[in-house]
This record gives sequence, structure tokens and C-alpha cells, in this order.
Amino acid sequence: MKETIVLGLGNPLMGDEGIGVRIVEELESACGKNFPQADFLDAGTGGMSILHLIAGRKKAILIDCALMGEQPGTIKRFTPDQVRSQKILAHQSLHEADILNIIDLSRQLGECPEEVVIFGIEPESITERIGLSFCLDQQIRSYLDLLIEELEEM
Repeated sequence: MKETIVLGLGNPLMGDEGIGVRIVEELESACGKNFPQADFLDAGTGGMSILHLIAGRKKAILIDCALMGEQPGTIKRFTPDQVRSQKILAHQSLHEADILNIIDLSRQLGECPEEVVIFGIEPESITERIGLSFCLDQQIRSYLDLLIEELEEM
């Protein structure tokens, strides 16, 4: 197991909701070999399986769509302690989960990474379709640059 895991979260079948998955795929393809201490993984709508993916790591970097009330395409870096979830769960799927609750559970179990960083990206459109909105798609390179900076700090 590598000390760092980079997880792309989201559903690529729901437009901008798939931004995390797209970024982690691009990041691994473009520069994954430059960071041998990191695993890059499409965690999609992994739900509670994320608990096991982050267990025992030194660092977890999570990338996901986040409704923050910002301009579409805005990316923000934060830790779990800096935010509060307002996610309303429908409880219709085992894949449905609130990432902050998963991190809290990981802490309770004593398996949480020393450092957890979340990159949230404000969506323009979450609707049934494959592919990102033009707004987010045009910013992929800048998102990758921010994540590469984060990985270089290790």
C-alpha cells in the first residue's frame, strides 16, 4: 500500500458530477509515474468502500463536485474540519454516502490518514449526460496543476 491515495469521486453519467473521476484519470495518465508514492483511483460512487481505500494511508486527497455557492468551475481546497456537510441522502443506494461522515467514521476506527485534503469543484450542470460542461472541461489543466502542486509538497 502506498502512503498517499488520490481519489476521484462522482458519477460520470451525471455531467459535472463526474469531475473528480475525470481529473484523477487525467492526473494518473499525465504524471502518475512521477509520484510513485501515490495510488490514483477512480472511486466513482464508491460509498462506504472509500472507508477501506483510505485506511492506513498517511494522506488522502479527494476530488469531487461540490455545491459551494461559487461561480461554476471554481475549485477550493479544504480539510474536513473546515467544512460542514449539507448533503441530503436519499438512502436509495449502498453507493450513496457523505464523504465527511466516512472520514469521521475512519477517525473513530483509528484508520484515518494523518492528512485529508478535499478539492471541491463547483458544477455548472448536474444532469443525466456523459461529459463535463464546457466551463469545467476548459479548466481541467488548471485543476491538474493545483493537484500536482499538492502532490509535490509530499
